[in-house]
Amino acid sequence: MDGISDVAVGVKRGSDELSMYNSPNSGMSSISDGTSNGSDSKKLRVEEAPPSRVLHIRKLPNEASETEVIALGLPFGKVTNILTLKGKNQAFLEMGTEEAAITMVNYYTTVTPHVRNVPVFIQYSNHKELKTDAGNQRTQAVLQAVSAVQSGGSPSSDVQEALAAASSPVLRIIIDNMFYPVTLDVLQQIFSKFGTVMKIITFTKNNQFQALLQFSDPVNAQQAKLALDGQNIYNSCCTLRIDFSKLVNLNVKYNNDKSRDYTRPELPAGDGQPSLDPSVASAFSKDSNSLLGALNPLSAAAAAAAAAGRVALAGQSGSSGVLLVSNLNEEMVTPQSLFTLFGVYGDVQRVKILYNKKDSALIQMSDANQAQLAMSHLNGQKMYGKIIRVTLSKHQTVALPRDGLDDQGLTKDFTNSPLHRFKKPGSKNFQNIFPPSATLHLSNIPQDVTEDDLRLLFSNAGGTVKAFKFFQDHKMALLQMSTVEEAIQALIDLHNYNMGGNQHLRVSFSKSTI
Repeated sequence: MDGISDVAVGVKRGSDELSMYNSPNSGMSSISDGTSNGSDSKKLRVEEAPPSRVLHIRKLPNEASETEVIALGLPFGKVTNILTLKGKNQAFLEMGTEEAAITMVNYYTTVTPHVRNVPVFIQYSNHKELKTDAGNQRTQAVLQAVSAVQSGGSPSSDVQEALAAASSPVLRIIIDNMFYPVTLDVLQQIFSKFGTVMKIITFTKNNQFQALLQFSDPVNAQQAKLALDGQNIYNSCCTLRIDFSKLVNLNVKYNNDKSRDYTRPELPAGDGQPSLDPSVASAFSKDSNSLLGALNPLSAAAAAAAAAGRVALAGQSGSSGVLLVSNLNEEMVTPQSLFTLFGVYGDVQRVKILYNKKDSALIQMSDANQAQLAMSHLNGQKMYGKIIRVTLSKHQTVALPRDGLDDQGLTKDFTNSPLHRFKKPGSKNFQNIFPPSATLHLSNIPQDVTEDDLRLLFSNAGGTVKAFKFFQDHKMALLQMSTVEEAIQALIDLHNYNMGGNQHLRVSFSKSTI
């Protein structure tokens, strides 16, 4: 696009041209049987207007803004003009090309467009262009903002304000803590509960899975952001971080497992990617909300992953929150040490070291997803010099010894432990679950504790401190041991260590290196 000079905006010079919509001779007139109360059910359309780049939009809610009307057209191409008729709940939208207008009308015949959750009606106008004056500054600002961003420019500050008011229909989604694969289809299932998902592009940036997702309406994007930001797709992991994108329209070239344009099922797959099966494509081009039924969005995504065999879900046959850990060092291991290590990946409820086989233990996590998480991270790691094996147990719970029976402290109930890391929903700890690593993250460090104090403390745990770095406020630090095994040992020994003044050190694995 060549700048924004060709964007004309404003108010129509007179309303005489609009009276044609009520005249019986117009190409879009309606015949009413007199009982109509403004609904279309009793009207008979005489003749459709021929295709035009100007579209007539009816039944808009009273509070609809120009921005929301423009958003209906944005996914299909450049919007060059708009005129809203507030009193009549109508608007005219001029697209840059007739082709864009045709694509838009074709799409909205299969998927009813909504503005503020109200269905609206779109048809071709008899006008071939909108003649307006440039008096309406606010509309002009919004259109200029949209045009500047669409053409890849960076809008000026006053235009940015108009754009902020316009809030984009495109969300930028980052997935933290992604221990199970999250696919484009899973995102579509979750987000389509909030409105029509038109396009999705997925990519990896800074080693993080990210997506851009475009709704047909900025209001739906706002609702989805409010409802889903900070939620976990699966228990304890795959946390959604959602912002509005500066983009207002996504340009999708291929329909495959990395990107999809639901408005154009005919796009090629590109790069040897599997294309969409035609029957799937036609289902997607219908209203995507119907694909999910009435499932809760997050459990629907979990069900989708479970169907693909990627995650055991609580309540499904063969899955439980209980783990069997074997090849333990029976001279050293205690319920407390298992509680601390496995507690990095979930809230441990009970631990039982087996009386007749003291190199094995049962560990009950608070749900099957936490058990899965702990198993995937700790199976094959070294604890007290031995490589431990972690599998899912067939037990559903860990039984406590009967009252009065002493089992030499081999069974411990941690249900009410104050040390659970994941009690609070949405806790930051959910975002900081990492595989065992030589680098540890320390927090809750008292102000008067020095680097030397911490180096000495961690050296005494057995092992060598290779590197150390305080964060700016000195309440947190990174500390690197020489091996992962040493770091595991240090975490077991020093997580919740009393540093004096009732301040307990918090230790977790870090993804950073020093």
